[in-house]
Amino acid sequence: MRLLHTMIRVADLERSIAFYTEVLGMRLLRRKDYPEGRFTLAFVGYGDESEHAAIELTHNWDTSSYDIGNGFGHIAIEVEDAAHACAEVKKRGGKVTLEAGKMKHGSTIIAFVVDPDGYQIEFIQRGSRQ
Repeated sequence: MRLLHTMIRVADLERSIAFYTEVLGMRLLRRKDYPEGRFTLAFVGYGDESEHAAIELTHNWDTSSYDIGNGFGHIAIEVEDAAHACAEVKKRGGKVTLEAGKMKHGSTIIAFVVDPDGYQIEFIQRGSRQ
């Protein structure tokens, strides 16, 4: 078994694709409209889906916003240098919600950014995990 993807619902598909590709450096792996169901699926990620997990961005055409709820936590991405990754996100117009530093009760270096729909994305610095 292996993890294939995580699905999140997005209000503005083009804005979300731009964030994940232009701000976080992922690639648009595939995209398909489902007119009968009035939704579009777009898959983004850092590598081919045959070997890497992806994020499925689901856009329901008739829904303009979503409540994230309190059950979903975040998406985690390993980065070489968390401070540098934050600087790049800001340079590309993204929002950093927690600057890079050691986590509160450990030594792992983390940071948080937020996507256009409010989903939290954690950067974990390579080699710093406990």
